[in-house]
Amino acid sequence: MRRDPILAEAIKRIGACRMAERQRKDHLTALIGAIVSQQLSTKAAATIFGRFAALFPDNQITSAAAIDGLDDPTLRGVGLSGQKIGYLRDLSARIADGRLNLDELDALPDDLVIERLTSVKGFGRWTAEMFLMFRLHRPDVLPAGDLGIVNAIQRLYRLRKRPDPKRILKMGEAWRPYRSVASWYLWQTLRETPPRGTKNSKLRT
Repeated sequence: MRRDPILAEAIKRIGACRMAERQRKDHLTALIGAIVSQQLSTKAAATIFGRFAALFPDNQITSAAAIDGLDDPTLRGVGLSGQKIGYLRDLSARIADGRLNLDELDALPDDLVIERLTSVKGFGRWTAEMFLMFRLHRPDVLPAGDLGIVNAIQRLYRLRKRPDPKRILKMGEAWRPYRSVASWYLWQTLRETPPRGTKNSKLRT
């Protein structure tokens, strides 16, 4: 981060990074949670996921195969849309036939994890990148298409226009090999009050 004085200053203001706090969820539960939470508020997603988990003994989703034992009306009853039910079915099928091996994800390089996960219906690159960062704790992931990252960079670096992914990735070269940490700090800057004089300060192209 020393090669980027603007981000370095933000890091000093914000303090210690807390993104490494370990999630208690296993890989399967995390992926199911990613499906459930799509296009929902955090509160709504938590409610629906809680209802879904309650369908299993002790609220524990022990295997993808267990999902197959639930019919569509039951899944709709907990608040899942038909589309999300289809995503869950595809995830379960890929795990069952070995096309997606959750046990190997920890050992795979980032690009292959993204390749494996985006083969599942409903999983885009952003979802795979979030899994890499917050589930596998990979240190050098930069979700260049994330709207929060885009807005944070435009604001922090005083850019006239929103940066496109190509520009963000170019800027991110200065943050290697800790682009995940840089991303976390960029998200945190969105919580800060804009500094005085921002309106009159010179914008960058």
